[in-house]
Amino acid sequence: MADQTDIRIRDVVIVGGGTAGWMTAAAIARLVKRPDMRVRLVESADIGTVGVGESTLPHIRAFNERLGIDEAEFMKATCATFKLGIQFNDWACLGDSYIHPFGDYGAPGGEAPFHHYWLKASRNHPVGPIDDYSVPIVAAREGRFAPPADDPRSLASTYGYAYQLDAGLYASYLRTLSENGGVERVEGRIVEVTRNPENGLLASVTLEGGEVVTGDLFIDCSGFRGLLIEQALQAGYRDWSHWLPCDRAVAIPCASVGPTVPYTRATALEAGWQFRIPLQHRVGNGYVYCSAFIDQDAATRRLLGRLEGVPLKEPNHLRFTAGQRRKTWIGNCVAVGLSGGFIEPLESTSIYLIQAAITRLIELWPDRQFDRIATDAFNRQMDLETERVRDFIILHYHATERSDSELWNHVRTMDVPDSLASKIALFRARGVVDEYREGLFLHPSWVAVYLGQRVIPERYHPLVDNRDEAQLLAGLQRLRDAVRTSARRLPTQDDYIGRYCPSEVAA
Repeated sequence: MADQTDIRIRDVVIVGGGTAGWMTAAAIARLVKRPDMRVRLVESADIGTVGVGESTLPHIRAFNERLGIDEAEFMKATCATFKLGIQFNDWACLGDSYIHPFGDYGAPGGEAPFHHYWLKASRNHPVGPIDDYSVPIVAAREGRFAPPADDPRSLASTYGYAYQLDAGLYASYLRTLSENGGVERVEGRIVEVTRNPENGLLASVTLEGGEVVTGDLFIDCSGFRGLLIEQALQAGYRDWSHWLPCDRAVAIPCASVGPTVPYTRATALEAGWQFRIPLQHRVGNGYVYCSAFIDQDAATRRLLGRLEGVPLKEPNHLRFTAGQRRKTWIGNCVAVGLSGGFIEPLESTSIYLIQAAITRLIELWPDRQFDRIATDAFNRQMDLETERVRDFIILHYHATERSDSELWNHVRTMDVPDSLASKIALFRARGVVDEYREGLFLHPSWVAVYLGQRVIPERYHPLVDNRDEAQLLAGLQRLRDAVRTSARRLPTQDDYIGRYCPSEVAA
């Protein structure tokens, strides 16, 4: 048996900076790096980063905590605001609006999930939308925020939260953290990738100035181009554009007008959708669209015409194909972030998928033998993770009643993956959420989008009939009042941020 100290990874090379590169560097510096391990990140100041992923999911809090990041300090540095969910406007039909909350509906307890009680009562009585029974939704609509309570019996404990942040400032913050942890930044544009002729592993990258950077483990954070995983190792790509046809985006920050709100907004337009992400110092805006139905100039004009404030930069144009590399770990190369694949940012999953890849890489941290057991496990787990995110995003498009444009006619009538079709059928028939044992989106998330997109169950769970109807209606009214009261006890988000984490950049 080989001496484990002789085959340990000693030289890590991260190719590309941005959010993916510096998240990877910070995690390795904090959780893996040893005194005899060298970690270098190669990036060129001449190559811009994509800059998407300004809206996050609650999982980022655990990632930051694991890295020892102080929340208030981080939020000040990144001009961040809090996020209780995502508001979807005009997705089911024009004029509709719902919020996918980072929390549950109803109160803890009950013989069946809360939405079954609401389904029964709402058929014959004016009990209001299910959104009225969710603390994070009511708080979000009123622009209020405070961290959830610790008491699990309290309605104020029934939600989580994420952040809306400046991705460029987040990368800069993580760069400082990484360099303080011993990561070396190497400036330069890569012009050549060299492989070991004996085993096919990556051996080095050569920079424009002639410098050769060798390594044991290479992590590809080079973005859409996949400099290592695709251009050098030819991983191949699973193209999902037949289900997710949006292939372009234009993004423009603008000045803030009015108070910030603790949610991201996604408004469905005729050829895609517009995002709005409120930060402390500005608002992030973008139009994610399908180039088959609108051209770049028209999409840019459409977005500019919908801005609430003065544009702060020139439009940034992106091109992409929804999908995933056929393998995201090959030999001694691991793809993290956009180099591994891309699913449009509708549910703010970009940073989460970076985090998931980093977490799994650290769990399966290799040695220089790079055995296939760990590699295959990583690829299998990331395939499952990404495909489940894919299905959830497809649901938003497919479950619509819109027929006012070519895009919506296409997605409404298209065939969807069997893995999603069976889930929709089960919920429509019996109101049951077919949950994954592993995966990002849990029960309340699926309920929010199903009901928000008008996938209404034909029946409710029979256990609900154990409760007397008068008792059920009275209980729902008390709960609705309690949710409203709980939400209104919270301060406004701007007041809370002003006391807790005001950014100097926004001042």
